[in-house]
Amino acid sequence: MNKTPPPQGRPPIARLHGVSKRYRMGHAEVRALHEVHLDVQPGEFTVIAGPSGSGKSTLLHLLGALDRPDRGQIEVAQQNLAGLSKNALAEFRAHRIGFVFQSFNLLPVLTAWENVAYPMQLGNVPPAQRRERAMKLLAAVGLEGKEAHKPGELSGGQRQRVAIARALANEPELLIADEPTANLDRKTGVDIIDLLRQTQRRTGTSVVFSSHDPAVLDAADTRIFIVDGEIERVEQLNHRSTDEVRS
Repeated sequence: MNKTPPPQGRPPIARLHGVSKRYRMGHAEVRALHEVHLDVQPGEFTVIAGPSGSGKSTLLHLLGALDRPDRGQIEVAQQNLAGLSKNALAEFRAHRIGFVFQSFNLLPVLTAWENVAYPMQLGNVPPAQRRERAMKLLAAVGLEGKEAHKPGELSGGQRQRVAIARALANEPELLIADEPTANLDRKTGVDIIDLLRQTQRRTGTSVVFSSHDPAVLDAADTRIFIVDGEIERVEQLNHRSTDEVRS
């Protein structure tokens, strides 16, 4: 069993203990994860790597409280997810976790700033504050002047930047990105990685990325390799505490 060592005096941002997950496809049952034990360290840029079908997306969905395991326990931000109802899980996701997907998942009828503001609406942030924060986030991801554009009027890289700004809207403790550079050209993908890395360093947000892109792996503090639903190994490259990340 591979586990990253705990940082001095700080609990993991996420902890999986004996987590297994299977899916039914027709008459067959497919093993997605098997007996996964894993600590994800706080304030780090963590990359989960593995071939297609290895369990990367399943692992992220479980970490993001989008799905429940068949067996085992998951804690995120010291909260045992098994103890939360469906509504409580939705509330937890809205306030503690941000998501960035390779398909962007933007609402096509909303402008860039409205897409970013939408999660804040779910979090009962006042309208004026929602707009102000959305504008600041879009400026932070390099989209100043594009606030009134709808997704169909933006390039793939710009849409992904909107998605990143939206993921940060409620100041999550954990940001999850499921191969967000997969549908982008090489240069745009590198720019998105740099943007996420800079954001993580500036805010101390814990980022968990899934990817098989060498550029993403090179940017990691910790690399987690998964094969056939099991953790093969964990490589810790450049661990920093959150205080060091913020400096």
